[in-house]
Amino acid sequence: MMFLWAVCGPPFGVYAIVQNFNIPIQVQPQVFMTLCLISWVQILVYHNKWTPWKASLLGLATAAIFAGVEAALVLTLKPVYDRGNDVPVLVVGIVAAVLLAVGLLPPYGEIWKRRGRVIGINWIFLAMDWSGAFFSLMALVAQNSFDVLGGVLYIICCFLEMGIFMSHIIWRIRTREIRKEAAAQGKTFDEIAAEYEAAGVPFKFAERKSRQEQIERRSDEESNSREEVSCTIE
Repeated sequence: MMFLWAVCGPPFGVYAIVQNFNIPIQVQPQVFMTLCLISWVQILVYHNKWTPWKASLLGLATAAIFAGVEAALVLTLKPVYDRGNDVPVLVVGIVAAVLLAVGLLPPYGEIWKRRGRVIGINWIFLAMDWSGAFFSLMALVAQNSFDVLGGVLYIICCFLEMGIFMSHIIWRIRTREIRKEAAAQGKTFDEIAAEYEAAGVPFKFAERKSRQEQIERRSDEESNSREEVSCTIE
């Protein structure tokens, strides 16, 4: 997700610079891309177990490539746009919008899997990103002319990120009684869910399993059953 967000930075930056948006809006994609690359490097180190120097070199190389691509596109498209041909920059803006939306879709797959619960997302980072998108949208509104595609970019970001917030809030409301009982027993929600699964009792808020996981689970259960039957016969 972080890498996809970083990828949408260059086309978004090109669109803002060529269109000559307000300076803060031109700077925002660059800051956003940098923060996303830093987060991506941290994921490589802490989740994928890369060595820090290897992940950092990859992050710096990726940043250099992104900067080169963005500079080349700006220098190429700015004269074309100034001559009155806005189709190329419009295509770049559409690509940025699609990449931004695609980058925000993976969390919704995890949300569906966990029945509305959000795990692995830093709420401070998400709140900062939503605030950036919202105030950038307000900056577009304050301009002499409102850029529709630029507004759509920020509206997509605000809408999808707000959906993540609302999903977790709704999940917490729906599970408040279970979490309250778990806290009274000195347990966590995940421990309660694990107890239900171990006992084979259906749990309303259990994680949804993919088809592959279901097949593997059934295979394991069948293997265990055969082993128990074999031990009984012996």
